[in-house]
Amino acid sequence: MFNKLNKKPMSVSSEKFDTLIGRTTFIQGTLVLVDSIRIDGKVLGNIEASPGSKITVAIGPTGEVKGDIKAHRIMVAGKVAGHIFAAERVEFQKDSVVNGDVSYGSISIEHGAKLSGLIIQNQAANESASGAQAAIQNAQSLK
Repeated sequence: MFNKLNKKPMSVSSEKFDTLIGRTTFIQGTLVLVDSIRIDGKVLGNIEASPGSKITVAIGPTGEVKGDIKAHRIMVAGKVAGHIFAAERVEFQKDSVVNGDVSYGSISIEHGAKLSGLIIQNQAANESASGAQAAIQNAQSLK
């Protein structure tokens, strides 16, 4: 009975990614995106999509980002050390590790994901990343 549940795990494979950072690639610096990206390597620096764009950032199981991420949708299966600003949706898979604040429109967290930081829902799903950043800074000032 329980084996027949149609539980679909979160999958980055259902998305179309125009850019891939491979497992053996290390990038240092700010990434400014015009298309969706999947990261299986390491990025040291911020990742930003233009406000209002429908860009997805996916961090694969071997991916690591040390910097802030601002995009429409963010999917994490690897590691992030930095703040996450997802205007529409953020997803954390079971083995993901995030050290930083998260601002989101909607959220999905699988059992086993490790999050350390403030978790703040945007006032509106279409709120820009800069508005989300202001919400996080406001919450931090209340500590």
